[in-house]
Amino acid sequence: MKNIALIGATGFVGSAILTEALNRGFHVQGIVRNIEGINIKEKNFGALQADVMDTDRLSELLKGHDAVISAYNPGWSNPNIYEDTLKGYRSILDAVKKAGIQRFQMVGGAGSLFVAPNVTLISSGKIPLKLRPGIESLAKVLTDYLIPEKELDWVFFSPAANLSNGTRTGEYRLGKDDMIFDSRGESEISVEDYAKAMIDELENPQHHRERFTIGY
Repeated sequence: MKNIALIGATGFVGSAILTEALNRGFHVQGIVRNIEGINIKEKNFGALQADVMDTDRLSELLKGHDAVISAYNPGWSNPNIYEDTLKGYRSILDAVKKAGIQRFQMVGGAGSLFVAPNVTLISSGKIPLKLRPGIESLAKVLTDYLIPEKELDWVFFSPAANLSNGTRTGEYRLGKDDMIFDSRGESEISVEDYAKAMIDELENPQHHRERFTIGY
């Protein structure tokens, strides 16, 4: 799978995934909301502008790729982030299927990870109120859209609770549905290591129709 489409290629997580993919020889077609200001001079990269809500256009742009990675986020400051996340991912999933692509990997959220038996990060009450709409909508994409999905070979990759700029260490742990904590009781991962693990999964798929997670 060396020819991929990356939705949201210029965002915080998307740009890290883009860098990792290009450094490893992938051909990447970025699908972005705003093409102005993109100044990436890489022979293996191209960018096209699209509204993810336009299913038909998105499907046309995705055709011919080996896989799709989505880092779509309607924006944390968007007052309609809950609704737009759900509408956006419904359109993205429909477009991927219409394009005839099987492999779909997406940047998931940490909110639906279990932090204790039968307790998710969302249900723990520890998420600030202003962040809940975006986090809860990603959890709903997993439970309502992906888990029932039988056509696509999908992966929902949840980061640790704290995802931030850092270094690409290559030293981390992977899990399934339980949040990974370090020896200090923190759940952390750098966006660089997250991107590495995302592309590792693309090169050598270990997960099929399931969620997995990462942490130090």
